[in-house]
Amino acid sequence: NGDGMNVGVWDAGIALQHHVEYTSRIAIGDENSEVDNHATHVTGSIISTGLKKDARGVANKANVISHDWTRDKIEVAEAAANGLLLSNHSYGIKADRVPDWYFGAYTKVAQDWDKIMYNAPYYLMVTAAGNAQKSMDNDTPTYGKTADGFDVLLGFTISKNNITVAGANSKIDNNGNLKSADVSAYSSFGPVDDGRIKPDLAGNGGSVLSTDAASNTSYETSSGTSMATPGVTGSLLLLQQYHEELYGAYMKAATLKGLALHTADDIDAEGPDYKMGWGIMNAKSAAELLNNKDFTSHVAEESLQNGDSFSFEVTANGDDTLIASISWTDVQSSVVNTGELNSTTAALVNDLDIRVTRNGQTFLPWKLNPAQANNAAIRGDNKVDPFERIEIPNASGTYTITVTHKGELVNDAQDFSLIVSGVLMTSCSIDAPEVALEQAEAAQVTLNWNDSEDALYEIQYKEIYQEEWTTEYISVNSFIWKGLSLDQTYSFRLRTFCSQNIASEYSDVATFTFTGEETQLETLSALSADSQIPFNVYPNPAVDEIQLNVKTSDTAVYRIMSTSGVELKMDAATNSRINVSDLPSGLYVLQIQDFDVNKSTKFYKY
Repeated sequence: NGDGMNVGVWDAGIALQHHVEYTSRIAIGDENSEVDNHATHVTGSIISTGLKKDARGVANKANVISHDWTRDKIEVAEAAANGLLLSNHSYGIKADRVPDWYFGAYTKVAQDWDKIMYNAPYYLMVTAAGNAQKSMDNDTPTYGKTADGFDVLLGFTISKNNITVAGANSKIDNNGNLKSADVSAYSSFGPVDDGRIKPDLAGNGGSVLSTDAASNTSYETSSGTSMATPGVTGSLLLLQQYHEELYGAYMKAATLKGLALHTADDIDAEGPDYKMGWGIMNAKSAAELLNNKDFTSHVAEESLQNGDSFSFEVTANGDDTLIASISWTDVQSSVVNTGELNSTTAALVNDLDIRVTRNGQTFLPWKLNPAQANNAAIRGDNKVDPFERIEIPNASGTYTITVTHKGELVNDAQDFSLIVSGVLMTSCSIDAPEVALEQAEAAQVTLNWNDSEDALYEIQYKEIYQEEWTTEYISVNSFIWKGLSLDQTYSFRLRTFCSQNIASEYSDVATFTFTGEETQLETLSALSADSQIPFNVYPNPAVDEIQLNVKTSDTAVYRIMSTSGVELKMDAATNSRINVSDLPSGLYVLQIQDFDVNKSTKFYKY
């Protein structure tokens, strides 16, 4: 939820600090700035508590540092040097105020922001693409006619290292899955002059309800890429928080950006495009990829030295498309455009390449052609983008991922992030282990279970009457339980960890009454298929009687059985109370048969 996380918001002014939705979670970076409606709306989309449900922010416990845009580069550079991870910039240059050559050009503005991000490798700038699609302001676009809406990106939206966000009309189901999406009629299209894939991705920008500066209880509905961008920024902030909770550290900006582009929901033709980039931001898919790291996905921050190559083998899982991506924060280009119309000079400095090979076949990354900007993406040698992605549908077997570079690397090395999904990183099985009591001795038992390669096992055990489990982690498939007392009843359960975050369900709880060398295991295993409708009894554990919390007909009967299936008692189940005082201490199964339905539960008798 963003608790404890900070994000910067630069805008026309500052947000209304004391709005009820913010609960004192805004720090003002520019004290002399005026409160601004636009800034207040953007800020609410990131951090609003949700007093009004539909206005809840994406990271509704996060903190915002609110600035105006007057000194944005200076302030961001200082904040990034002090650990700022993300900033939101829902503003830009007006399309009717620049000459045609400025559209899509890598200018000093884009260069400056690339330099800031290169010097602060954990900082990522998130910008709105703009709303100039229908502006008719570029009379000489790189592709098509002015009315087609291509080539209208400006200023810092053209930076290589940021994320530029398009506006989309999207609908999500209750499970977080994309139902439908299309690009908004106002959202600015690429390409940029050198053909890079811009915008990078899209977020929902249609009719977004958020906070308003009219009063501390006001709300407003607005549309635009300004509204789409904070949704993406908030999602990225949550992914940083999630990664830190899982692995104890934040991701580099290149990893975070690469993760977002790797997991975006592709829209329309296969591959990226100049309207919505790699697709709709999907924070759920990104979080799942992080959670599955070292199981069905791979995320690594690497470095390529001058003249070196990097190779990594993976095995396809056979179920999902194998996707391999590289992302890097590129050094700012020394070449800036000062007036050339539609210059095709690449802004990319350190050109890395990813290839995937198997049995002599080479798979290439996606690329776009700015001269045919409305055409679908193709696969080929991408020479302009600091993010490359390869997709292999129906992949099977082992593949080799190779990362190389062209020419000489500026600064003699280039850090990059490798993201892979649709693979098996281990042979470990996440099935719950089947446990057996292998040996019983004077004061101990040895438990044994089926082994799973590369697994770590968590065993929990206790005396039956204790509330808290004792937990141990072991890498072998057996456990010696020492210090047991005669006639004492014990219980345990087990699960398999295949990675830091991927584990099986617990095995069925098993119990035994320790009788020395004669000890036998009682497994609370699953009942037969017709006995799977559960209900509860109380008290549990019981002393003299149990009470049922299930309604029965006049013909219902109950059976009390041992865990080995031996029937011990049977009677009519018309009374909600059942006498169990005549049963010895131990674990039992209670089964209710009512017409053709069997219901079952387990209870312990003191």
